[in-house]
Amino acid sequence: MRVIIKNSSETPIYEQICEQITSAILAGEVNEGDVLPSIRQLAGDLKVSVMTTTRAYNELEQRGYVVNVQGKGCYVAPRDSELIREQLLRTIEEHFGAAIETARLAKLSRADLRTIFNFTLEGSGDE
Repeated sequence: MRVIIKNSSETPIYEQICEQITSAILAGEVNEGDVLPSIRQLAGDLKVSVMTTTRAYNELEQRGYVVNVQGKGCYVAPRDSELIREQLLRTIEEHFGAAIETARLAKLSRADLRTIFNFTLEGSGDE
């Protein structure tokens, strides 16, 4: 797992860390029980403050993605399929919302938007 911080991003650094670790967990790059880099190690690697990585790990723990074992480290939590499904549904809703807003700006009709959606869905190869 590799975390890359973009200082030019409007997204706070701790949130960039959370998003990338969450993505790695959901994609199966890291598995249940895998240990994450220590807070200090990650802060050093990213050249950010320990407070920033602490906040990121605390957020991940609150969201149910990691478990912090005092004195031992931070581990990927057991995968709760319902939690992961909810997170993925939330992401889909956000993307749909952004697509609908863009369609409004482009003054597309609902029919045009449905056509684009169906075309995209067919092109994904999944049925």
